[in-house]
This record gives sequence, structure tokens and C-alpha cells, in this order.
Amino acid sequence: MRSFVYVIKDRAGIHARPAGIVAKEAKKYGAEIIFSYEGKKANAKKLTELMSMGIKCGDELMVEAGGADEEAACEAMETVLKEYL
Repeated sequence: MRSFVYVIKDRAGIHARPAGIVAKEAKKYGAEIIFSYEGKKANAKKLTELMSMGIKCGDELMVEAGGADEEAACEAMETVLKEYL
């Protein structure tokens, strides 16, 4: 299992457009990708779960990837988060 912490920089936090991009990218991998924030967890492949977390600008998000391609999945999530959030 690989993980990293990312601080959200987008002023609007996680909203529909970037959540959709994250979910689309996450679906490319077989690894399970979980976002955690303040005791809540969301499957990164599910748009509605990501949006329901209520993550705002400045919040710390824990991203965990586990499975056969966890290394690539984790790197992809970090790239997408840096680019869109």
C-alpha cells in the first residue's frame, strides 16, 4: 500500500469538475484508491463519494492506493491533484 498527503489549493475545494477528472483517472487503474479526510473515506473512482466529503481549500487529504498497480495509481493521483486541485 502506498500513500501520500495532499493539501487542497483550489479555492473551491473538491467540486464537480475536478472530482470528475480524479474519478476518470482513478478508473484507469486496478488498484483500490481511497481518499480520507477527517474520518471520512471515499473511493476515488466514485464522483459522488468524492464530492460528499466536503473538502475545502487548505484541507489535508490522505490518498492511499493498494493493489497490483498501486505505484502508478498513486503517482497518477498525485499528478492530477497537483494539476486540478
